[in-house]
Amino acid sequence: MTPPNDSDNPPNRWSDLDRPPLSAASLRRALVREGGLWTSLDVVAATGSTNTDLAARADELPEGAILVAEEQSAGRGRLDRRWSAPPRSGLFFSVLLKPDDVPVERWGWLPLLTGVAVAAGIARAAGVDTALKWPNDLLVTVEGEERKAGGILAERAGSVGGGIVVGIGVNVSLRADELPVPGAGSLALAGAAGTDRDPVLRAVLRELERWYGDWRAAGGDPAPSRLQEAYAAGCATLGRRVRAELPGGRDVTGEAVAVDGDGRLVLATEDGVREPVGAGDVVHLRPAGEG
Repeated sequence: MTPPNDSDNPPNRWSDLDRPPLSAASLRRALVREGGLWTSLDVVAATGSTNTDLAARADELPEGAILVAEEQSAGRGRLDRRWSAPPRSGLFFSVLLKPDDVPVERWGWLPLLTGVAVAAGIARAAGVDTALKWPNDLLVTVEGEERKAGGILAERAGSVGGGIVVGIGVNVSLRADELPVPGAGSLALAGAAGTDRDPVLRAVLRELERWYGDWRAAGGDPAPSRLQEAYAAGCATLGRRVRAELPGGRDVTGEAVAVDGDGRLVLATEDGVREPVGAGDVVHLRPAGEG
């Protein structure tokens, strides 16, 4: 890839030297290989949503397509929440997975699997300890306070059996004055050893390939693939008193005691009932370890 110059790149491409652009060519050389999961990788300067873009091509693309955006104008989280950040301040990307040999009822593990992979990749490449909030948030500690630094959104895509598009967003170099909400954080604010996005993206995608391969080889069973064990070990929600806000407006409050074989969060309520929660928004009501 030839070095960028003023004649063929936007003037602001290198305007923030602390946030250099990603090189699609070098990422392809590192990640796309014969026999591997990743089959293509594209980096775009800006788009509305990498999930939307990749989902629109799910039928024509093979499994393992990766789309990365330097900036998203309409990034989405769960429950249609918006995700925005300055250009090149984070990693915003989506991957296309087609686990055709895994029973569809086990596909619900994919966002949890992605969370395990993202946490492992960040720990390895940036030296930041992270925790997972069920089902799809990535938490870091900033000045003793737990904050959200990333999220995952998995969506069915294409025709019947077309696959799953998994979108990942991680705040990498976001500064305190750039935080969209008080509860947000970033790897930089959590004391990252470095904020170069290239090695972080490589590490996350390699971990995702490894975990996905093991899970798929086990037929999607989270026990023999050790996914259930790994998720529980890194889940900050377990052991806490939480409120689950369920579809339809119903709330359930209790202690999060387990993640079951279907990836559901199991709550022990005050009336002695163990209720599995498969969808909804979970609010942590007290810090882990407090009585």
